[in-house]
Amino acid sequence: MQEQLDERGQELDRERRGLLRIGLAEVYNPSMVPTLNPGDQLVVQYGAVVRPGNVVVVRHPFRQDLLIVKRAVERRDGGWWVLGDNPLVENDSREFGTVPDELVVARAWIRLRRPPAPGGRSAAALLRWVCSAVRPMRGVGYPGRSLSRRLRAR
Repeated sequence: MQEQLDERGQELDRERRGLLRIGLAEVYNPSMVPTLNPGDQLVVQYGAVVRPGNVVVVRHPFRQDLLIVKRAVERRDGGWWVLGDNPLVENDSREFGTVPDELVVARAWIRLRRPPAPGGRSAAALLRWVCSAVRPMRGVGYPGRSLSRRLRAR
């Protein structure tokens, strides 16, 4: 049986298997502090199923050329209600309402913390960074859904 190829060669087959659905996104503003800091990188999965508590990359509803990182809080009529973890920054659904499903680009999978500035760092500080540099993003820092609450509910 012959595989279908397009002008990109074998990429069509790799897309079907999901190999091109992973990417990187960088955090630029403080709207997700303390969970994410400016300079952090996110490994994201495009087209992934979104659930409440997930960190997502969405197109800004009023400026669709602008990608923003927010937390999907709940499903509402018309899309997702998204909020930043930093209550002092209001560039989220409090400002622009729900985000339609077609503007949800990706779900964050892993956070990669920005490396410390070179020089002047102690071995202990470097070791602390290494231990905290990579973290899965499953419900991390989601207000109202702490791990202890989930454990007590089971």
